[in-house]
Amino acid sequence: MVDKPFSQACENNKQPILEVLNRVLADRQKLLEIGSGTGQHAAYFAPKLKHLEWQTSDMPNNHLGIKAWLDEAQVSNLHQPISFTVGTNDWPLGNFDAVYTANTTHIMQPSESKLMMELVADNLPHGGIFCQYGPYNFQGQYTSDSNAAFDQHLSEQGCGGIRDIDELVTWARPLNLIETIAMPANNFMLIWQKR
Repeated sequence: MVDKPFSQACENNKQPILEVLNRVLADRQKLLEIGSGTGQHAAYFAPKLKHLEWQTSDMPNNHLGIKAWLDEAQVSNLHQPISFTVGTNDWPLGNFDAVYTANTTHIMQPSESKLMMELVADNLPHGGIFCQYGPYNFQGQYTSDSNAAFDQHLSEQGCGGIRDIDELVTWARPLNLIETIAMPANNFMLIWQKR
């Protein structure tokens, strides 16, 4: 029996995120989650988005924890994690018409964030939706003092840091940023669509 990994941040933000996903993914069929982390989000969202096949993915060392959450959720539209690390693995097989990622972009190095945006843009079909959650900067400015401190902490940990939305827009073409939704704790949900 594996102890389920737990993130308090996931617990805090799951309901506000679900409210957005409910709306923007209403007509989607198959979703890839990049960086499923603890597995908490997938285990919470998939049972409430029954119309959607939810494919988890992460680095292999996170799979046991994700599986522990998935085994507890026990829903047929939620799928065991596949190995996917941006910059290491090819884009996963499967005709995904949606992609979701939370709190990954600022962990990745800038080159990896850029590659993730390009991979999503290349592999989503026309009309596909990409939901990207986390802290972001606007025109080079932090949205809060706590985000500035968090970015300093990320740098000390060797992470890439908080990305600027203008930068993501450049990297994401031909994805269009159609919504920027303010979320709790100085985070945002970016909704992209491939036109």
